[in-house]
Formats: sequence, C-alpha cells, structure tokens
Amino acid sequence: YQRRVHGECLFFFAMVSLKLQSRLAARILKCGKNRIWLDPNETSDISMANSRANVRKLIKDGFIIRKPVKGQSRFRWRRLVAQKKKGRHTGYGHRLGTANARYPTKTFWVRRIRVLRRLLFKYKKAKKLDRRSYRKLYLQSKGGMYKNKRVLLEAIHKLKTTRAREKIIADQLKAKKAKSNARRAKTVAKQQARRVKKA
Repeated sequence: YQRRVHGECLFFFAMVSLKLQSRLAARILKCGKNRIWLDPNETSDISMANSRANVRKLIKDGFIIRKPVKGQSRFRWRRLVAQKKKGRHTGYGHRLGTANARYPTKTFWVRRIRVLRRLLFKYKKAKKLDRRSYRKLYLQSKGGMYKNKRVLLEAIHKLKTTRAREKIIADQLKAKKAKSNARRAKTVAKQQARRVKKA
C-alpha cells in the first residue's frame, strides 16, 4: 500500500501475519511460541498453511523448526575453576566463609587419623608390629602425637629398635643370671662335698 508522508509518496509492504502457524506449531511440537522458528524464505508457503495437517507437513519439510533450549555456558566457570586449582583468585577478597567453614578442622582430622590407622593396621597384619606396640601407637595417634605418616613411620622404627635393644639387654641379663646361678650351684655342691668328707 502507498502513503503520503511530507508530500512524498512512499510504498509500504505489509508483513504476512504468521501468528496462527506459530500457535499451531507450538501446540504440535509441545513448546512455547518463542521457540518456534519459521523459515523467512518460505513465508508465502507457511502463510497458506491454515490447519494442523499442513503445519505438520511444513515441520516435516524443515520449514518450521523447534529451537533448542538456551542453556547457561559452563566455559567461564570451568576456566575459573582451573585457575583456582593453580591458586589464582583465592585471596582474602575472594573468601566468603571462615577458615573452618571453608575446610573444617574435623574433616582434616578424620583424613589424617584414617591414614595413620590404616598404616598401623597394615603393619599389625604383616606381623611387623606386636599387639602391645600397636596399641601404644594407636592411642598415641588418637592423642594427636603424630601429624603425618612420615612421623609415625619414624616413631615405629624408633620403637622397634628400642624394643630390640631392650630384648638384647634382657637376654644378656638372663644369660648372666643363669651363669651366676650355675656358678653358685657349683660352689654350693663343692661346699657340701667338703662337709661330707670332713664328717
């Protein structure tokens, strides 16, 4: 149609209304009208479709398409997480909770004690620790005496060497005692023999 504006004759082309087709397509494709895409090059064919059957045919031909759901991109989030793993963006200005809220001391303790107890159990099962040593080290670990696996291993080796040294000393004392007892018995026997002779 034409219209006179400021003394000039201008021509306007009326757009074809495709509201009906959009509504029918939305019903058929089970989505909102905003997600319906109508091919702009095929407006004349689409405008002719005034029934569900015709709209279905256009959908089959690919002139009407249901647009995918707009998602939220995870790219920026993944990039930030990768940087945080390197230690970036973790200063005081980026922290929202207390130190205990961010990494609870209880979680830290549970992880640490599990490592220590697992090691002790493994050593006990392999007969590297006797029952008495195991119980002692277990209770010391519970009391927070060992802060990590390395310190506990050092304590185990130290305890084992101490126990071995104690055993050697005990054996030596036992042997010495046995020897002195034998000597004493021999002396007593000699004395008795002398007494018998005199009598």
